[in-house]
Amino acid sequence: MKRTQKTPPGFRRRYPVAALLALLSLLASAAHGEQGAGGPQTFTLMFENDLFGDSDAQYTNGLKLSWLSPDLKALESDGAVPRWLLGLVTRLNAFERSLLGDEHRQFNLGFAVGQMMFTPNDTQSVALVADDRPYAGWLYGALAFVSKTDRVADTLEIQLGVIGPSSLAEDAQKFVHDVRDLPLPRGWDNQLDDEPGLVIYYERKWRLARAELVGKLGYDFIGHAGLAVGNVYDYVAAGGEARFGWRLPRDFGTSLIRPGGDANAPAIASGTRARGLGVYGFAAFGGRLVARDIFLDGNTFSSSHDVDKKHLVGDFILGASVVYRAVKLSYAQVFRTKEFDGQDRHHNFGSLSLSLSF
Repeated sequence: MKRTQKTPPGFRRRYPVAALLALLSLLASAAHGEQGAGGPQTFTLMFENDLFGDSDAQYTNGLKLSWLSPDLKALESDGAVPRWLLGLVTRLNAFERSLLGDEHRQFNLGFAVGQMMFTPNDTQSVALVADDRPYAGWLYGALAFVSKTDRVADTLEIQLGVIGPSSLAEDAQKFVHDVRDLPLPRGWDNQLDDEPGLVIYYERKWRLARAELVGKLGYDFIGHAGLAVGNVYDYVAAGGEARFGWRLPRDFGTSLIRPGGDANAPAIASGTRARGLGVYGFAAFGGRLVARDIFLDGNTFSSSHDVDKKHLVGDFILGASVVYRAVKLSYAQVFRTKEFDGQDRHHNFGSLSLSLSF
């Protein structure tokens, strides 16, 4: 059911911009230090769009910029990092070690900003498309704490953001369509209302197998399992990725834009990028058992457009990566099963990521 809610124009523009500036300022100050014994820091830019799948609907666009620190032990004497942040890291380190009893783990801190947008198939209808996915946007910042060895990585990520007009998804899509001289979407007045969003996500990744066959030609397999809670998502997830190629990097795979998905940094401080050219292909699968998805279930605290979601959703992913020294470029094609009753077909989109470790 659609209802009208007025959102002050100032809030729509100032709140998300201020949040982005604050997070980027903290990211920049933390990244100011030089690489030391703690190994590299990693910047990753990810872009996803369903135009790679010859459509313009459902999950239609995603953009994420993230930074992962060197080993936090190397930042303890860096004056550019706030003392309160180092204090928090120290307590988290102590808790992790007491729980897991592993003194050889590396600890990293990550920041990210991102935006995702969702639309129905018919974006030219001004009226509410009742039997299709709601219009929705999600603008967020994320803080991640990563604990890892060469074989296992644990990630705790907290995402905070806003859903609704203040996510600026409408503005972003209309701007891109205008630049590319495409028809402007006409149904954004029916989008979900403004609502603050929270996601708390924990995930573990395992390097279950790795071998070199001939020279630098080899393969590995990385599994993962995770749990998301909050008013945006509630689900459990599991999956895996098989990689085969020349000079496989010692990282934890190539992920999508999702909580806990930034896996492009080298596994440990000593596990730097290949000195020469590395090329490999990968195939991945993943499944989610979904209790809540705000982009299908509608607003949490008010009446809104919603559809009957499917509780089991799966992804199948095919892609390739090129790694040269500190740079990794990856492309993946994602095939996703239907997410709600009445969806006419499965969805597919492309995912492009560029990482720089230094």
